[in-house]
Amino acid sequence: MEHPVTPDGRYFVVRGRLWRRSDPSLSEERRQALVNELMAARRAVGVAKRAEDADTLKAARAAVNEAKTNLGERGPVWWTDGAPDLNRHMAKNTPYAEWFAALEES
Repeated sequence: MEHPVTPDGRYFVVRGRLWRRSDPSLSEERRQALVNELMAARRAVGVAKRAEDADTLKAARAAVNEAKTNLGERGPVWWTDGAPDLNRHMAKNTPYAEWFAALEES
């Protein structure tokens, strides 16, 4: 199932919560390379957890954060109109509330 995307394309919604999307100005090649890095880092987190290796886990989590930041999903926002970052906010408590309510009704 595809998650709904806010009308401005900044967020997608999962269980009522907003999650920032990747920067649309990234080239497809760059975006895919970063997604590949993110997936490798996430796999490394799992390996480190299973091995109970705290140092490797810390490094793997840092790699996840770096990839997500480079994708634009964390860190400074990629839009330029001064709108605040509402990442992880409940949609019903944001300026997207009316849009989200209409989704739930349909």
